[in-house]
Amino acid sequence: MSVKRQFPRWSSIKPMLGWSWPTFQRRDRGLERALTVSDLRDLSAKRVPRSVFDYVEGGALQELSIQRAKDAFKRVEFRPRVLTGVANVDLTTTILGKSTSMPIIFAPTGYSRMMHYRGEYAVASSAARNDLIYSLSTMGTVSPEDLVGATPGGRKWFQLYLWQNRDQSRDFIQQAKRAGFEALVLTVDTPVSGQRLRDTRNGLTVPPKITMKTFLNMSTKPKWWANMLTTPPLEFAAMRGYDRSLFELAQLIFDPTVTMKDIPWLQKEWGGPLIVKGVQTVEDALALKKLGVQGIVLSNHGGRQMDRGTVPLEILPEVRAAVGKSMEIYIDGSVLNGGDVLAAVALGANAALIGRPYLYGLMAAGEAGVDRMSDIFRLEMDNTMKLLGVGKTSDLGPQHVRLRSH
Repeated sequence: MSVKRQFPRWSSIKPMLGWSWPTFQRRDRGLERALTVSDLRDLSAKRVPRSVFDYVEGGALQELSIQRAKDAFKRVEFRPRVLTGVANVDLTTTILGKSTSMPIIFAPTGYSRMMHYRGEYAVASSAARNDLIYSLSTMGTVSPEDLVGATPGGRKWFQLYLWQNRDQSRDFIQQAKRAGFEALVLTVDTPVSGQRLRDTRNGLTVPPKITMKTFLNMSTKPKWWANMLTTPPLEFAAMRGYDRSLFELAQLIFDPTVTMKDIPWLQKEWGGPLIVKGVQTVEDALALKKLGVQGIVLSNHGGRQMDRGTVPLEILPEVRAAVGKSMEIYIDGSVLNGGDVLAAVALGANAALIGRPYLYGLMAAGEAGVDRMSDIFRLEMDNTMKLLGVGKTSDLGPQHVRLRSH
């Protein structure tokens, strides 16, 4: 039987065209083409100086911790169930007794205004709009009060380094309390700063020692420079008013004498939910549970502190089995797509902290880039859940995932 030929119709051709008529609206086509966090990473590398990108991308010494964390997620194997009738997916979860849109928390990161001139303002605003928790770092470039004043909505946590001078630590805690932050995140894996060789080579030290090569590379990013030069200078905003050099402040930030005995003092001073970030062993998790800590973050600081540290994903099932369900467990380090988040939840995490992904978005396109990152994670998680045959994140469990040996 022959097929009758006909003239092509515009209505049939139009859907196949990969272009549209020109418009006068400003569009970021690079951002529109970003389909993965890896795409955002590549775009950000083109839009900021190499030294800034390296600050985000790099880790300690040989960067083995970063690579091992990535390798662990590559070993994830999902075990989908079929014929389960999952048409719609509910990605919401409960963190510290309150609902959030996805099991994702924006991790605390320092120097965010170095990545983009709006820095923490852009990230917190995006987090609030997407119903996600944002964690402000002690080494942030926006103060707790200023951040809340600019973005009053959304859930916010404050990350703290416990200083040798407890009066100074108390001042930071009071700032966060006055600003209405929900929880305090104590970072405990920084008795000293890690050796980040990329930053040393690029001159991003305290005090800065910018090399000629780094300076020339920065000069190739005029938009970044223009934003830097026409906005307030970078500072550790929570430490505003301390009459010390950056070098002296850095020496005070990290206290190698902190012990478990400091936790009760901190709980008393804060008076709210306390989360301890940087836990890498079952023993420490159990000790913190005994002290009544509400949550822990299994973390090796994104590979930026001790190289060859524990891989959080690999110890997650063991820690969850040891502490039971009474303590919330979060995980971070090389969580780069929605499947990574779901794997962590299935293996026992309440949520995953992400840092580099939103910084890639921030460097690539400011607040719009952070929004794009959230959209990417949401789409990846929704698609993976449907393929897994699971309708709610609360139904995920060890039966849905395993870590391959190779």
